[in-house]
Amino acid sequence: MKNLRRDAILKIIEEQAVYTQEMLVMLLQEQGWNVTQATVSRDIKALGLRKASDGQSPRYVRPSGGAAPQPIASHANTILINGIIEVKNAQNFVIVKCYAGMAGAVCAAIDNLHFQGVAGSIAGDDTIFICTVDNDFAAKVKEQILSIKE
Repeated sequence: MKNLRRDAILKIIEEQAVYTQEMLVMLLQEQGWNVTQATVSRDIKALGLRKASDGQSPRYVRPSGGAAPQPIASHANTILINGIIEVKNAQNFVIVKCYAGMAGAVCAAIDNLHFQGVAGSIAGDDTIFICTVDNDFAAKVKEQILSIKE
């Protein structure tokens, strides 16, 4: 049901200019969808819709490239930014120091990013060990994690 509603939203914004969430709610309700503004707001976020000017007022459009943002990557970025204290490598290991209790979540976020060259990872309470296939991959993974953190 949710995917059908989101497909309807995409069709509506492609066929006509939609300037507000309230307008989108009304258009969906005219098509028989029983939606609230809060539901439409969540759908807009999930679809990655943004507003762009059409010469009049800003209207909802698909994100650049037509694809919604990757929720996993976005969520992972938030966890990495807020959970990591320090990242260093030792040989083919990357050691990630985290705030107490955050290592499990940070490790899961890193795993979901599927960095190339990672053989495996393990998390304690505040430390993560990431084993890579060689020293070069350890340096690359460290830099990738730091680039997200910054």
